Amino acid sequence: MSFQSKNSDSNSTRSKRFDLDSHLTGAVRGGLRADPATGALLTPIYQSTTYQQEAVGVHKGHTYSRASNPTVSALEEALGVLEDTPPAVCYATGMAAISGLFLALLKSGDHVVLSDVVYGGTVRLFDQVLGHLGIESSFVDTANPAAVKAAIRRSTRMVFIETPANPTLKLTDVEAIAAITRPAGLLLVVDNTFLTPLLLRPLDLGADISMLSTTKYIEGHNATVGGSVASRDEKILDRLRLIRKTLGSIQSPHEAWLTARGIKTLPLRLQQHSRGAQVVAEWLEQHPDISRVYYPGLASFPQHELAERQHALHGGMLSFELKQGADAGIALMNAVRLCVLAENLGAAETLITHPVSMTHSDVPREMRERIGITEGLVRLSVGLEDPRDIIADLSQALDVARRSERVAVPSPQEV
Repeated sequence: MSFQSKNSDSNSTRSKRFDLDSHLTGAVRGGLRADPATGALLTPIYQSTTYQQEAVGVHKGHTYSRASNPTVSALEEALGVLEDTPPAVCYATGMAAISGLFLALLKSGDHVVLSDVVYGGTVRLFDQVLGHLGIESSFVDTANPAAVKAAIRRSTRMVFIETPANPTLKLTDVEAIAAITRPAGLLLVVDNTFLTPLLLRPLDLGADISMLSTTKYIEGHNATVGGSVASRDEKILDRLRLIRKTLGSIQSPHEAWLTARGIKTLPLRLQQHSRGAQVVAEWLEQHPDISRVYYPGLASFPQHELAERQHALHGGMLSFELKQGADAGIALMNAVRLCVLAENLGAAETLITHPVSMTHSDVPREMRERIGITEGLVRLSVGLEDPRDIIADLSQALDVARRSERVAVPSPQEV
């Protein structure tokens, strides 16, 4: 197929403006030191529970791997280079990072304002765990700064935003929300999983904390689970490390090693993810069976101007709906051959997901419908394959979905 992106020139200009290439050296060399014992170029996997101490109270920086581990520390340094912060705090999973963050910085009686469109696990955490501990929450449209301001109470301690939001890609203007939280003395946290600090710089825009599920683009190969939290406030980092040690939620050394290896190619991968997603999104938008495509790089995207101003590139995530509705969308997902039906994103392989039954199944139905997570919404994580091959696969799957719609057996009421 010969379909080409119409926005390739603008993407190139945006990349230059944000100077994505400036991250290449940091991604390759951040946290990298030759092993002093052997000269090994890569940080070894220090698969050790404990560390011999030279004397009581005298050690080489690590005492027990629930508190810290040399391999994990190397990853934390590498992430700090990307975030332009002190070393990040790494966790066993992305949800461990979010949970550790809230448990470290909130207490019973505190209130949090969150984006109404967020990962389903975040909703579940407040509904099933934190709410029972007396931590209150309000899910509001953070794309509307006035709604955020109106939701703030005397007990509010934090605003937590996810941008682009999962799975509708709705954006929040980080700088506009920071203009509300800073004067009010509130912490602003950004879940930056979809774009990473290479494509969106939340701390430079006024946020206090940047959170990542390193499972996704950071590691990028469907090989690990993990999470990280970064901040320029050392007191916040110290508190996070204390609570992580107490909860026992540090990342394992082997997964930290794999994640650090993934970072080396992150700038290159993000450029290809973004290029491929732009091509696929433009093709989907022209397809007669598609009613709507959500991708910030499209001129038709409602917040395209904010995307152009806030992002370096727009990443590899998009969502779309079929005109024939939910049954056709499910038929499409069951008919793909190259795309993989799976619950993850940001990997080398293109992954297709049905949010209602998979990633957001725990979100109450009325909440899903209110924020646009419909039964027929399809989420696509565009991988590193040739976008023409991805389009070919979606094209044949759409044909299958169309045929299944035509031959559907009428219900008894229709006979």
